[in-house]
Amino acid sequence: MALDFGPEFFDKFGVTFNKGDIIFCEYEPGNSFYFLMEGKVKITKILSDREKILDILEPGEIFGEMAIIDEGPRSATIVAIDDVKALEFNKANFEILMKSKPELAIKLLKIFANRIYDQKRRLKILTLPSPETKIADVFVMLAENKNTDLTEAKEDTFEITPEQVANWCGMDIAKCKSILANFVKQNRITIIPPNKITVRNINYFVRLINSQKRSND
Repeated sequence: MALDFGPEFFDKFGVTFNKGDIIFCEYEPGNSFYFLMEGKVKITKILSDREKILDILEPGEIFGEMAIIDEGPRSATIVAIDDVKALEFNKANFEILMKSKPELAIKLLKIFANRIYDQKRRLKILTLPSPETKIADVFVMLAENKNTDLTEAKEDTFEITPEQVANWCGMDIAKCKSILANFVKQNRITIIPPNKITVRNINYFVRLINSQKRSND
């Protein structure tokens, strides 16, 4: 869902960050969210006393929106990978935006709803007991988004790269690629460069996840 923020918005709401700057930290209070115009940022979180990269965001994406929705502390840390230009919205100027550009505000609210689902789904992936089940659940999540019947032994192809799978799992890319290679050897998946992966039987991944959950209960 593309958002069309013209250059005049930067005059009103624009902020800049240098490469390496921490835009905000996990657990600190927050009252604003950001629309990324230039540069990339990474989302990190402390899991099991280790910092994990959860995602890399590119221009056109939003972060920090939960501060507007639930007024809770930041759930992750955001760090500028490049020099960054962004729009910063708080509750006050977001209300101004809603009145002056209601079509943009509606698009933002829809994005917020999707992001809430994504965050809950990502947390579910991160709490799974093994790296194999984390990766398997990424594909189950993608199948859910396509309304695939998970009870059937269906083949499905998803537009996702190994790097994106690793980001969803909060996993080192090399480790993720190694596990994906094992799934290829087992004929569970086929990697189709540059950005597609076919799962031979999505129900197998559902059963793998459920089996490991039971063994850890």
